[in-house]
Amino acid sequence: MLLLPEGRRHLFRAPFGTLCPDIESVLPLIRGRVVYTVGDVVTYHLIQKGIIPSVAIIDGHTMRSPCSRSPAVYRKRLTARNPPGTLTPELRKALDAAVADPGMLVLVEGEEDLAVIPLIISAPEGAMVLYGQPGEGVVVCEVTEAAKDKAKTLLSCFVEHDEHTLPV
Repeated sequence: MLLLPEGRRHLFRAPFGTLCPDIESVLPLIRGRVVYTVGDVVTYHLIQKGIIPSVAIIDGHTMRSPCSRSPAVYRKRLTARNPPGTLTPELRKALDAAVADPGMLVLVEGEEDLAVIPLIISAPEGAMVLYGQPGEGVVVCEVTEAAKDKAKTLLSCFVEHDEHTLPV
């Protein structure tokens, strides 16, 4: 499993894309595009606007509090374990499978925050990835070669770690 060291977490605080104040302002940017979402609240609000993401990744929480806005519109679901601050092979495999078979909800047992990085690597160019920036709005990232390169650079900030020695 890959672990993001405490000393490198600051590199992930800046938005990976364009920060929009709300879901309304995102709609013109994603019209006619393949859309992927990471996060319960962003997924919920997009579905409320009548747009069903090709892939939605949620963990049942928002800002560490339970979120009961689970989208019931998905018939296909995958689950993957992913402890906070990590990217597990299980999550990465689930993301690859979901991108290959659109219309999928990926329910993460743990935390989905960092899933944006491998999702951008897996997603086809031209797709749009949306995720929430707590207290600020919605981040929209168009999947381009440059975005994939940036995601790979961010992925290189992680270190291999034995999941049996994770702090609790």
